[in-house]
Amino acid sequence: MRDERLPLVRRHMALRCAVGTYGPLGFHATWAYLSATACPAPDLRRDSAALSRALDALEESRAAHLAEMAALAARRRAEKAAGRRTPRASDMAALRGPRWPSSAPPSRLGLIAAVANRHAAFQRAPYPDETLSTDIDVRRLSHLHTRLDDCASSYLRTLGRLDRPAAAELTDTVHSIRGLTRPGYSPLNMYVLPWLRFANLLTYAAASSAIEH
Repeated sequence: MRDERLPLVRRHMALRCAVGTYGPLGFHATWAYLSATACPAPDLRRDSAALSRALDALEESRAAHLAEMAALAARRRAEKAAGRRTPRASDMAALRGPRWPSSAPPSRLGLIAAVANRHAAFQRAPYPDETLSTDIDVRRLSHLHTRLDDCASSYLRTLGRLDRPAAAELTDTVHSIRGLTRPGYSPLNMYVLPWLRFANLLTYAAASSAIEH
């Protein structure tokens, strides 16, 4: 990717492959984050310097992630030696969900771009109907879909600054969506799990903006 002798299209593809290997926010959200923070234009394919800045940001995040995982592994070895076999809930949380590991706070602009990208996908996605789960009222699905859409719209409208009532509404919405998921295979999961992934990204982005203040 750093070989400036290569055509930009090949370097662009190499960066996309790198994001496919390490995309801490998910592929599309990570790409939106890098695009927003690496250059003022939305298209990395036309800016060699921006491609390099995007790779720098991705490599810095991955290095931070590897350092965190190494520290976690060392701590777990010590805990196991001391007889503590079960990891802390906070340790497990660090392994799940979207997050931008870094030595510095994540970019609010990048997270807004990531949420905007996934919000657009959420709005375009096919909607489940009542035939997928006989124990779920389709009106409940519609209500939760609307609530999550409203939470995302509020986040984007306020540029990441959710007030306390809006943040509480988001927390309750995520909890309600999680309650719809089913263990193992379920046709409803094909719809609800993407909602939950988007809701988790939105929660992380909102929490990151709150920490700034």
